[in-house]
Amino acid sequence: MCRNSQGVICSNAGTCQCGRCKCENSENNGLIYGKFCECDDQECIDDETGEICGGHGKCYCGNCYCEAGWHGDKCEFQCDISPWEIKKRCTSPDGKICSNRGTCVCGECTCHDVDPTGDWGDIHGDTCECDERNCKSVYDRYSDDFCSGHGQCNCGRCDCKEGWTGRKCEHPRSCALSIDESKKKCQGSSSQPCSGRGKCECGQCTCFPPGDSRVYGKHCECDDRQCEDLEGKICGEHGTCSCGRCICEAGWFGKLCQHARKCNMTEEESKSQCESSDGVLCSGKGSCHCGKCICSPQEWYVSGEFCECDDRDCDKHDGLICTGNGICNCGNCECWEGWNGNACEIWLGNEYS
Repeated sequence: MCRNSQGVICSNAGTCQCGRCKCENSENNGLIYGKFCECDDQECIDDETGEICGGHGKCYCGNCYCEAGWHGDKCEFQCDISPWEIKKRCTSPDGKICSNRGTCVCGECTCHDVDPTGDWGDIHGDTCECDERNCKSVYDRYSDDFCSGHGQCNCGRCDCKEGWTGRKCEHPRSCALSIDESKKKCQGSSSQPCSGRGKCECGQCTCFPPGDSRVYGKHCECDDRQCEDLEGKICGEHGTCSCGRCICEAGWFGKLCQHARKCNMTEEESKSQCESSDGVLCSGKGSCHCGKCICSPQEWYVSGEFCECDDRDCDKHDGLICTGNGICNCGNCECWEGWNGNACEIWLGNEYS
């Protein structure tokens, strides 16, 4: 429970006590904090003045957020233009500062580039008004193709080649179906075409990643990656996977067949191992079996060793938690191999053939 996303106990900045991190603040100044002691506001102290963010900003988790007219890692530099002029230069056509996709520094926008592999970022423009991600489908990140490979992306909008149409040039004009009819045929009972795991073209789904047999079905509705735990074991090696769901062997149960039905503990021994640091059994969100918490299936988003985590806190992309390319682990996305980003939305692996 005390390990951060890199597996380090309390980020090497505290001690684990009863499943919770106690951060080490030598001067009781409270500058080291966070669930895993991952935040160190000492990083915000200006070496010359000794003040946090030079007295011209606020610190959050080791990063300075400067007041208008100031910039720098510790807000140590003052701009040579007025705050009014700064805001005017950074305001995008829709009235937002840097289109809510960047940071304004002295009247210039620094855009938040979400693709660490690209020399020229997906987000650009004087006020970060252009977002090339709008030209990509979720699973088009396997290649550099914009607009489904059938058009050109201009400031986040697709200009389609002859013979293709649709917001992302995904629909052939030769198709007898309309765009809406095609999407409806690909959608089935899912909330998204191809269950958000593939590309829809003229009512037919092509599941992604290409060549990965774990994702399949008429509407790409089966994702057998859901049967794997963080170590890659399928159904805990105590069951078989069928369309993304584990069918457990006799004597085992749980979402990943991780619980043995037979228990050699007394009820008292079992409950003692299911209590969190505040003395509540499974955080009040599950039941205890053989010293392990089984979180309430009615609340799909509850997880964790003591049912203390809320998977709704995990980042989403295109409406999918962890973009369907990872597992939500206590509010953080644990991405499958080849994927990166807060929501596992960035493809960094090798191209599929």
